[in-house]
Amino acid sequence: MSAGHELDPESLGDHVDRLYRAAWSMCGSREEAEDLVQETFVRVLERPRLLRSGNDLGYLLKVLRNTVISRHRAASRRPPEAPLPEDYAALPDRRAATPERHLEATELYAAIAALPTDFRDAVIAVDVMGLSYREAARALRAREATITTRVHRGRKQLAAALR
Repeated sequence: MSAGHELDPESLGDHVDRLYRAAWSMCGSREEAEDLVQETFVRVLERPRLLRSGNDLGYLLKVLRNTVISRHRAASRRPPEAPLPEDYAALPDRRAATPERHLEATELYAAIAALPTDFRDAVIAVDVMGLSYREAARALRAREATITTRVHRGRKQLAAALR
């Protein structure tokens, strides 16, 4: 068994885009996704850990999931906030090539966020983060066959929701 390695802080920038897409898929909001990615990086940098596998992305996905869970627990203890006016949603996405692509991405990430948790996490790991089924299974602590099934069912639900 290998001793492992520590996550290189210099390499974190290589994972920002995929982690951002995963966060957006988890929460359904671009702004919250940006906050989640920043908070995830803060947690990773505060307490470096020895990684047993060479999969930095899988580790970052675990930390991101734990960050989302912690935020939801904390939010459930706070009184509800008033939502922003609807016209704030029309702000352009700097990452989207066209307004149509922005709308498609917004719909897709909202649909992913609405999936049941197990399906959502599997779809995010494989389709958004780009992990292999094996890597996703390790990151999500599930069997590879379970991940395959969850991704398949999650994709079916997404297709139905986006019709």
